[in-house]
Amino acid sequence: MAIGGKKKKRIMSSEELSSFCDQIALMLSSGMTLRDGIEMLAEDEMKENTKVHPYTNLYKVVDETGSLYVAMKENEEDWPSYMIEMVDIGEQTGRLEDIMISLSTYYQREGRIRSAAVSAITYPLVLGVMLVVIIGILLWRVLPVFRRVLESLGVGTSGSGSFLMSVGTYAGWAVLILIGLVVLAAVVIFILLKTKARTKTVKFLKNLFPPVRKLSEKLAASRVAGILGLMMSSGFPMENALDMAPAALNDEESIEKVRFIREEMKKDETFTDAVAKSGLFADFHNRMLKVGAASGHEPQVMDKIAEIYEEQVEDGLDHLISIVEPTLVALLSIVIGAILLSVMLPMAGVLSSM
Repeated sequence: MAIGGKKKKRIMSSEELSSFCDQIALMLSSGMTLRDGIEMLAEDEMKENTKVHPYTNLYKVVDETGSLYVAMKENEEDWPSYMIEMVDIGEQTGRLEDIMISLSTYYQREGRIRSAAVSAITYPLVLGVMLVVIIGILLWRVLPVFRRVLESLGVGTSGSGSFLMSVGTYAGWAVLILIGLVVLAAVVIFILLKTKARTKTVKFLKNLFPPVRKLSEKLAASRVAGILGLMMSSGFPMENALDMAPAALNDEESIEKVRFIREEMKKDETFTDAVAKSGLFADFHNRMLKVGAASGHEPQVMDKIAEIYEEQVEDGLDHLISIVEPTLVALLSIVIGAILLSVMLPMAGVLSSM
């Protein structure tokens, strides 16, 4: 049950939102009415027998009012606040088709970044779990069997044999505990990111891991540039765009930078100078933005900057994976090798003496 009488948010994924925006834009460009288009989506949705019916709920209100904004507002648990506000602007300015196309691009970008982030987190975790399982099996099941065999041959109690097996066992347990703690910490962090402690957790991770801070800054820059580019291309005044942008952001640091830009502009600073002071973009991209402002192509430059930072985030995540993956594989090979050698060397000594 939702707290305070409010319905729980069940917003669709970025890919689904992008597809919806594409379909609405296609309907509008073909001359189809919103009512007929959304009715078609609702019919397809009912055939799939899903538990939630965002299109059906949307159609009921569009059929009565003819307004997509009103329909989304009445079913705001299904749609992002940012999309609802942008649809309102589109209907008021008569540019709903253009805004839906821009929103589709924006959510495509969000989907790619989210997928890259999930891959960067999931793959090392899977390797870590595999490492724990393999070493655990060796320590609990395989090594005791070999120990009993060697003891029956009179090797396990000798100085060299006992020392080698102890080294292998201790190395295995040390790595097992270390990897187990890392996996446990990752699970705890994942849970905290879903709670009200999200902001503090993100801040802690940024301070603890400098690469995470750099990626977070680039991700924030990509999102802010994408949002402002979308609003500017829709003919939205910059001051109002800066007021609305925080509603689409979920990172407190980037929200503060947007607010700083807005405050600087209230002091009669130009938009480009305010952005440069905020530290949101690198110097090179600030120069790009100045050239774009001087030539009247700010929206295009903003979109380009968003694309550049998105690529940098994806490359950064790929780089982290390329470091973590071979490190875990090497660690797995070394530990398993140490455990096996602790058994095989004493056994080889027995066989050579026979």
